[in-house]
Amino acid sequence: METIKILLQQTIILAPPILITAVGACLCELSGVVNIGLEGMMLSGAFAAAVVNIYTGNPYLGILFGIIIGGLISVIHAVISINLKGNQIVSGVAINLFAVSITGFLIKAIFNSAGSTPSAPNTANKLLVLIIIYSLAILTYFVVYKTVFGLRLRSIGEHPLAADTVGISVYKYRYMGVILSGMFAGLGGAYMSTVVLQQFITNMSAGRGFIALAAMIFGKWNPLGAILASLLFAFGQAFSDYSKSNALAVPQQFLTMIPYILTLIVLVGFIGKAIPPKASGKPYEK
Repeated sequence: METIKILLQQTIILAPPILITAVGACLCELSGVVNIGLEGMMLSGAFAAAVVNIYTGNPYLGILFGIIIGGLISVIHAVISINLKGNQIVSGVAINLFAVSITGFLIKAIFNSAGSTPSAPNTANKLLVLIIIYSLAILTYFVVYKTVFGLRLRSIGEHPLAADTVGISVYKYRYMGVILSGMFAGLGGAYMSTVVLQQFITNMSAGRGFIALAAMIFGKWNPLGAILASLLFAFGQAFSDYSKSNALAVPQQFLTMIPYILTLIVLVGFIGKAIPPKASGKPYEK
């Protein structure tokens, strides 16, 4: 019973980066834009939050900057995908590669370190941040399905021409979807570097942006479904961490693989059955 309690507690603590990023991914794809660059936006947000936290001693200001940086980087993806009608997958991959490179360079340039920043004091109220992130994720579900904004966003992802015909700005709502997804990813990264670790480590997102995309698919592009899927993936991570700390007679490498194996199983089992918005990934031509 104690083991289950520990696993559930760790699941709740480990889920937010994946959970809030997956919810953001729903907003983006419901508007019709694929955002593979969430991993890079999360990583950039984590770095920005850590640096601000180190220099100001204020983790909440760090989190705010992480959200802003995630949103700013998402604008690049929005311009390429919406205005320039570029390949959305290539744009996202480029952002991911850029984020890994620039954060590694800046760690060396600012802190003269090859792998991590110095640690900041652990002053963030973890419970408060957890409540905010979970509340924001649940609120997003109601925004998507219970408001005019959500109805318009979904209509653009399904049939942008029809939405445009009745006066809904396709570009405006797609920009909003992409930028919100970047801000949510930045928040997820900031949580890791200010609440969980209080420092930035090279490539600390460790594929969580891609796991968030898997959670979105598993949740069938529904924010509530994405939340539940994220909790499942986080449980896999919690089980992996618990098993390693309790020295089970299983190779450490296998335990580390558990969250990623779970992701692959979900994708293999559901990616052919889950149906994305009809206009997802398709540039809009007036």
